[in-house]
Amino acid sequence: MDNLDLLKRLCETSGISGDENRVRALIIDEIKDFADEYRVDNLGNLIVFKKGKNRPKNKLMISAHMDEVGFMVTDITSDGLLKFDEVGGIDRRVLPATSVLVGDKYNGVILNKPVHLCDSNERNSIPKYADMFIDIGATSREEALSYISLGDSITFEALYQDNGHTIISKALDDRAGCYLMINMLKSELLYDMYFTFVVQEEVGLNGAKVAAYSVDPDFSIVLESTTAADIPSVSGSKQVCLVGDGAVVSYMDRRTIYDKGLIKACQDISEVQNIKLQFKRAVAGGNDAGVIHTSRGGVRTLAVSLPCRYLHSQLSLIARSDLEHAYKLTNILAERICGGEV
Repeated sequence: MDNLDLLKRLCETSGISGDENRVRALIIDEIKDFADEYRVDNLGNLIVFKKGKNRPKNKLMISAHMDEVGFMVTDITSDGLLKFDEVGGIDRRVLPATSVLVGDKYNGVILNKPVHLCDSNERNSIPKYADMFIDIGATSREEALSYISLGDSITFEALYQDNGHTIISKALDDRAGCYLMINMLKSELLYDMYFTFVVQEEVGLNGAKVAAYSVDPDFSIVLESTTAADIPSVSGSKQVCLVGDGAVVSYMDRRTIYDKGLIKACQDISEVQNIKLQFKRAVAGGNDAGVIHTSRGGVRTLAVSLPCRYLHSQLSLIARSDLEHAYKLTNILAERICGGEV
């Protein structure tokens, strides 16, 4: 997994929920020479099939979502400022004075009232979306409309940093999962497998529901990024998981009770293969497993996640070592599932 330039390109590409076209095009360009079949369904999911050396005893679907959190232009004021609303859950505390990209072309900044003009209440409050605007430098509604349109997507500005140990970027949730799947697709597989790069996870797990129904797998592995709150102001189980302590597996979250046989398999693999593995220490969040495991007659499902700090903000952080451990764990678990060992 030396080609981290691919992860950089994935993260820097804009693709909020419902507007994943650019991300999907990049992924297709990367996998088209390695896949035996691929197609795009009506919702926009990319469904890929790759033959392995053997036919599997169990049909496996590995899945990651392409979309990132962001915003959408909802209106334009008479003086050219953009009104907007969130697409996916975003912490409003991080937004004032944040640099954004509107329509994948025009830079803007989320308006921030100068601090010396704020009263005490304003300094200590979090602005509501109704009170926030994006400034693209336009001086009128007409000028702004000559650059952008209502409904245009808005993403955080790309700023990718890699110091050799940790990676900081927007959209690591879940371009890191997409990156792991692309690497698997480019490798020689022991068994036939399906890979689904799905849409609209951040607004209701919509793409995964459709993809799981279409593929109709026996088992699924969801590759995801999950909340790591290992920072000084948080202690104990509230930290959830730790960056640098390896791949993350959960017993339960807000949407799914995970397959106990798959959890046990991960523990065994971790011990034998010296792969770092940790368990989420809080029942929190949810991911595409929530709709995959209840598809059709039921799908035995596990999420293998990367601990990620500052999720759903303009910059998140993961460890390169966790990428490696998650990749190794997923590969071995996938082979065991396909070989009928779970």
